Amino acid sequence: MKNALHSIANIIMSICCLLLILSLSACNLTQLVSSEANVEPTQKHRSTALGNAELYTHNLANELFANMNADRQYRYAVVGFVPVTSMKQDLSQQSPLMLLGHQLEQGLITEVLRRGFIAQDYKATNTIIMADDSERALSRNVEHLRAIQNIDYYITGTITEQETGAMVNARIINVRNKDVIAAATSFFPAELFWQQEQVSLRNGMPYRSNKPNQHYLKSGE
Repeated sequence: MKNALHSIANIIMSICCLLLILSLSACNLTQLVSSEANVEPTQKHRSTALGNAELYTHNLANELFANMNADRQYRYAVVGFVPVTSMKQDLSQQSPLMLLGHQLEQGLITEVLRRGFIAQDYKATNTIIMADDSERALSRNVEHLRAIQNIDYYITGTITEQETGAMVNARIINVRNKDVIAAATSFFPAELFWQQEQVSLRNGMPYRSNKPNQHYLKSGE
């Protein structure tokens, strides 16, 4: 009888130990899943941040509008961002960030609207321009545009090229008195448009390599 009770007691003890081990394992698994759930979005964000022009434009706009208390009825026109050295676009430029000025102009129009302000597109034509193969409502020809634009503030800035990207200096300017009422500075990496290769600038020309330790090759070679 005693042997039987001893065996039962051993079985019960074994079952209790097994249940305890399973309970601890379940707790550890729950903690691990919870930890991964908290970390995963950050890791995903980090892996997709590089090469995301919209993200960098959004961050620049956050700084630019951080302390803006202007009337919501004021109208903003986003003007092209230009190289700081020449103050004009160079169509012959072949740097990795040759489209950055255009991206900033278009992207900041979206950011103005997202914040509840009014964006004025001064390139909008008075009518739809019809061509043989297309139609459009945007133009750089002053004959197609309104003579007087209803604009209160300009958003514009400069681009300063560096070895691995460009420094963008943005500002909001009062049209009437030319006062700068807000400014922001942000670095845009060269990989924004050329993500598959490592890119560097030397004397305004792009150099690329597929591996970090590989010598840079001039683009096109």
